[in-house]
Amino acid sequence: MSPEGAGVNGMGVTRAQNYVGGEWVNIEGGDVFEVFNPATGEQIGETPLCGAAEVDEAAQAAKQAFQSWRRVSVQDRIQPLFRLKTLLEEHAEELAQTVTREHGKTLPEARGSVRRGIQMIEAACGAPALMMGQSLEDIATGIDCESIRQPMGVFACIAPFNFPAMVPMWFFPFAVACGNTFICKPSEQVPYSQQIVWKLIHEAGFPPGVLNLVNGGRDVVNAILEHPEIEGVSFVGSSPVAEHVYKTAAAHGKRVQALGGAKNFIIVMPDAEMGKTLDAIAESAFGCAGERCLAASVVLTVGGCNDEVRKGLAERIGRYTIGDGAKDGIDLGPVISAAHLDRVLGYIATGVEEGAELVVDGREADLPSQGYFIGPTLFDGVTQAMTIGHEEIFGPVLCLTEVEDLDEAIRIARSHPLANATSIFTTSGKAARAFRYEIDASMAGVNIGVAAPMSFFGFGGAKGSFFGDLKAHGREAFDFFTDRKVLISRW
Repeated sequence: MSPEGAGVNGMGVTRAQNYVGGEWVNIEGGDVFEVFNPATGEQIGETPLCGAAEVDEAAQAAKQAFQSWRRVSVQDRIQPLFRLKTLLEEHAEELAQTVTREHGKTLPEARGSVRRGIQMIEAACGAPALMMGQSLEDIATGIDCESIRQPMGVFACIAPFNFPAMVPMWFFPFAVACGNTFICKPSEQVPYSQQIVWKLIHEAGFPPGVLNLVNGGRDVVNAILEHPEIEGVSFVGSSPVAEHVYKTAAAHGKRVQALGGAKNFIIVMPDAEMGKTLDAIAESAFGCAGERCLAASVVLTVGGCNDEVRKGLAERIGRYTIGDGAKDGIDLGPVISAAHLDRVLGYIATGVEEGAELVVDGREADLPSQGYFIGPTLFDGVTQAMTIGHEEIFGPVLCLTEVEDLDEAIRIARSHPLANATSIFTTSGKAARAFRYEIDASMAGVNIGVAAPMSFFGFGGAKGSFFGDLKAHGREAFDFFTDRKVLISRW
């Protein structure tokens, strides 16, 4: 059964389906999470809140499929991925429109995220080379040694709401290319992008049970973390939940990569090319309504350039058109939900109460009457002791902090318990080198607003932004999804 004609309740609301063992599964009855278009506030569907039984069903299907899938040659394992890449490119616009409808980001932003997801599949198709091991003859007289990579079994990912199509592709292409089988749990707030992706996975011809989809919320998460047949878990979300995922899964003997939250600092030196710098900062802070783990959060202005940065950002914000991301000419879409809108509004109110200067008040922007909208907001005079200067807001709110020199800027960035991404804008090679040498965030940019690595480089933060050892993407993905076996031979 395909997802288009199934799982519709009496009110005409489409209920998301699971995909287990190569078949679409309707989940009848039980609790659901209502899914809304954040640009209109209209209910567009519902996510069944599955539990341990559905996770076990998927885990058993994946375990059974692993026995034969791991024996398929690596060259043959990537053929369905090649077919999936082609199908995703053919359906990229449909997928992007679905991302916009369920998440709210603008269509250009959604298209970009779909493209980045497809690039993950391209990188995973390099498995025949990237899974190669090492060997050495005569480690002692007549004795040879080799190290090989082997798949481990069933893996799972727990995906966030902010990139509905892309984030699961950070994980499952690498996992199955390595010979593992997989279970994906999308965010219950945005289930429909993955309904399309799994339809294309089915069409691409993966054997039954190799890739499975289970919808739900907290109960599914905990069932994944505790299930004895699941060998490893990948997670993207807030740092408190990332820590829970890491501790719980590790306590059950699993390999874990848990990518957490962020408070990303942008350092602007007085010698920066200011026009390009301010364009990049505005896009970083307000793109995707600030709902991304690499968004600029705090701009540290060095050496007297604060007034120029403040004025330039305010001018750019004033030109933003706010509205439904599905329409042309929209610069800023809604945040994900009414609850999240209230959270962002609460941070703005707290910032004012704690003495920050509200330069641009997004609450007074020209906002649509329906949906979950807040305009881009700019604070100045923010200190690290203030709530908005310290906590992750995850919305279109940017803070300015004036500092004396680069040393002070680096000290402030390093003092924060989160260290996901950070950037410097400068024309000084000396300043850029000092920054890259001293900064402790794992993803750093020089004259880059969003320091997002490509699919063939590792992705993940440091300190409280990442829990685990092996990060996502690139060569590290092949380390995470395989185990090393060392063979020592005498003949």
